[in-house]
Amino acid sequence: MSLLAPRNRLFDDVFNELASGFYVRPLHGDGLPAQIKLDVKENASSYAVSAELPGVSREDIHVEIHGSRVAIKAEIKQHDANKDDKVLRSERYYGSVSRTFELPVELDEQAASAKFDNGVLNLQLPKKQKSAGAQKLRIE
Repeated sequence: MSLLAPRNRLFDDVFNELASGFYVRPLHGDGLPAQIKLDVKENASSYAVSAELPGVSREDIHVEIHGSRVAIKAEIKQHDANKDDKVLRSERYYGSVSRTFELPVELDEQAASAKFDNGVLNLQLPKKQKSAGAQKLRIE
């Protein structure tokens, strides 16, 4: 058993609170959305995916389906500020985000659908119907 106390974030949190007014964190800090947050549900014939994309326009979202792989890409654009305004601090993220994931079965790309409402992208991804079975070849 170690006599050393486990490292916790107490001092990190205190320092961050004290120092928050003295400097501005770089853009690659904690506030970035590292990835798109997803909920995936399955029923017998399809998958339902909900992806959070706050601050994104419908036109800036791209979804690609290849077999059982789904890729979601989005561009969060910065709104032009008034030229007379001086930005003191900007904590909002602007740039590209993407997420790729693979599902256990192949998807029917032609029957898939997407709907975007209030910052949430909802995908309906039907499973590809399995063939009736292996086809036996007759050898001549």
